[in-house]
Amino acid sequence: MTTWHAEWAWLGDAGIAGDVLLEAVDGVLARVEVGVPAPVDAVRLPGVTLPGLVNAHSHAFHRALRGRTHHGAADFWAWRDRMYAVAAQLDPDRYHALARACFAEMATAGITAVGEFHYLHHGPDGVPYADPNVMAEALRAAATAAGIRLTLLDTLYLRSGFDGRPLHPVQRRFRDADADRWGERVDALVFEWDRDPMARVGAAIHSVRAVDTEGGKAVAAFAEQRGLPLHMHVSEQEAENDACVEAHGCSPLELLASAGALGPRSTAVHATHVTTVDVGLLAAHNTTVCLCPTTERDLADGIGPARELAARGVPLALGSDSHAVIDLFEEARTAELHERLTSGRRAGLRAEALLTAATVGGAASLGWPETGVLAAGRLADFVTVGLDSLRLAGTSSADLAAALVFVAGAADVTDVVVAGRPVVRSGEHCLVPDPRGELAAAVAL
Repeated sequence: MTTWHAEWAWLGDAGIAGDVLLEAVDGVLARVEVGVPAPVDAVRLPGVTLPGLVNAHSHAFHRALRGRTHHGAADFWAWRDRMYAVAAQLDPDRYHALARACFAEMATAGITAVGEFHYLHHGPDGVPYADPNVMAEALRAAATAAGIRLTLLDTLYLRSGFDGRPLHPVQRRFRDADADRWGERVDALVFEWDRDPMARVGAAIHSVRAVDTEGGKAVAAFAEQRGLPLHMHVSEQEAENDACVEAHGCSPLELLASAGALGPRSTAVHATHVTTVDVGLLAAHNTTVCLCPTTERDLADGIGPARELAARGVPLALGSDSHAVIDLFEEARTAELHERLTSGRRAGLRAEALLTAATVGGAASLGWPETGVLAAGRLADFVTVGLDSLRLAGTSSADLAAALVFVAGAADVTDVVVAGRPVVRSGEHCLVPDPRGELAAAVAL
């Protein structure tokens, strides 16, 4: 048994409490008790402790693009060409090194679980490796080394666009021969990873642009039969919506609904340009939306309707996507602050709702219902934010939840525990000796 004593802790619906005792046995919280003096042998956690943050949408290899795509005027499609250039250089070893460093950065930012939207499957020429899941295994090993949980969202990718244009050369390594071959490969992963306590498998439809309707139906049925999370990029750009209407006479979300891809285990990523009808479909099917506002602003994709989604009861999660920033506190506040700029109104999404999106919402989206809450019987995954930085100096106990969302940042994270094991202590990663050096080497592609 390991015991921690949190100066303050965010307990979800119960709010912020002081002097919270946390005890874990075999990686599971056995006791969470409020108002308890610190035992002599307890690990002290000064600041505010909250459930581990969950990054529901990641492309680990995009971390190599940070700060390198801002030269001159460029839209999403120009950025995508730069992304393809990075993807073309990765083999299993280089991918492992880059992902390990990226996941270590996530851990130091308080992220204890990540959903990796994985489509970099095969060799550069599109020919599968001898082990067709070797790139997925590189990601699993990277997450294990960094000490965080992984949901690998194995992604079907079949075509370049609605008009049948030839695949970009790099896209060949994203593509499986068809949905059946994809399913065979993913089934092997599900079997191999079944007993791994730190990794799970989910399914993903890259987009309606990259997967035809029959392929989407196949992935949705596959996920439903196996009880897997199902993720999909949806309405990330207006051009995608326009092309879908031209090809099918409906929005991407309506097309996905007709394929049976919506439901309580499904997550629509981005949903930046969804229509009022789309929002109704998301609410009716209890489908989560994963907002990635720092990527959406970096790529000039637009501002998603976070407030409207929340008002209609659509569950929300958060993701760092392209890793222009790895900071879920920034993702949380940006979801609200962007809306303030467009609406001229404040406090549409309260701090507590945004913290829920960063914890419970992400955990549910990735198929980790045992996480996301500090309570007995839940996995012992939690993060502590120190209150001694210049940013947070003078924060009152009455304002702690708001301070976490609207003031704190990744640099304020002091301690991270995953499965009852310290992963970050006093701001330093315990398992990866030099994450800064590893990142510098890994992004030098």
